[in-house]
Amino acid sequence: MALEITDATFEEVVLKSDKPVLVDFWAVWCGPCKMLAPVVSELSSDFEGKAVVGKVDVDNNQEFASKYGIRNIPTVLVFKNGEVVGRQVGVAPKKTYEDLINEAL
Repeated sequence: MALEITDATFEEVVLKSDKPVLVDFWAVWCGPCKMLAPVVSELSSDFEGKAVVGKVDVDNNQEFASKYGIRNIPTVLVFKNGEVVGRQVGVAPKKTYEDLINEAL
């Protein structure tokens, strides 16, 4: 299960992580986000111990969505050492997200 990330926990969980972090910016009402949710859950299991996989509900947590220019959802960002090293806007095949994480490992 992907970690629920909020504005209050973003800095600690994402920016200060010693592992790569995949963050799915999503919303409850977003159809494509619902399509991506099972993939994000699978990635969380697949990369357990190697990378952090989390989700940010943009309706309830707008600070970092705004900071990183999230205008369309779902948008997935991959962070390494507090920096964005990968971005995927819209739903893509699971391999796309695996490749983003693997590039950051």
